[in-house]
Amino acid sequence: MRSVGLFLVGHIDAGSLHVGGDYPELYQELLGPHGINVVTYRCDEGQFPESLDEQDGWLCSPSRLSVYDDVAWLRTVEELLREIVRTETPFVGICFGHQLLAQALGGAVRKADFGWGIGAKEYEVHETREWMTPPREVIHLAASHQDQVLEVPADATVWASSDYCPVGGMFVGERAWTLQVHPEFSPALADSLLATRVSLFGEEHAAAARATLTRTSLDQGLLAGWISAFFHGE
Repeated sequence: MRSVGLFLVGHIDAGSLHVGGDYPELYQELLGPHGINVVTYRCDEGQFPESLDEQDGWLCSPSRLSVYDDVAWLRTVEELLREIVRTETPFVGICFGHQLLAQALGGAVRKADFGWGIGAKEYEVHETREWMTPPREVIHLAASHQDQVLEVPADATVWASSDYCPVGGMFVGERAWTLQVHPEFSPALADSLLATRVSLFGEEHAAAARATLTRTSLDQGLLAGWISAFFHGE
């Protein structure tokens, strides 16, 4: 069993909590069957680790904030991410966590001209590591974001991209990697989030995105295996 700390920087919309709970429950459900125990650090409430050695590795949750928002505790999380990279501590950043690591290392994150990326999205895999077993050339996962990484940090390698999101995932060194889309979102959760935010996305865009969730099989199990193998050092 590996113990992985979760930097909790956001929450699931209250209208969809009934589907699978908040991010701590979602990641435990995703990774627990693979021998990962998720320990939550509520960064938005000022709870941070005293040492990165407290856990075997670290995750950063999604958030409805933007990484460039003027929020003091976000700057603390950024510094932790820089320390993670300096010390080659195992780290996985999802959605907001992907963007925050990019910004922390000198990359640029802004709202995309494309607008909202929502629904089931296809991402091409350009490069794999030994823990990405079985390997895939293409993955499908649920997306929900307006911001994107538009400038990649100097030391990062892009390993995944989509037609609407050129920087869909990064490798940073040997022990940190990120992904823009959501392995923790089941079709039911992604659909619920879309249904409760129609006024934000627009009826036509939301309906089209919801339809993709019935046509496409999401690779949640595949990514759960990749993330877990990474933290187990396999």
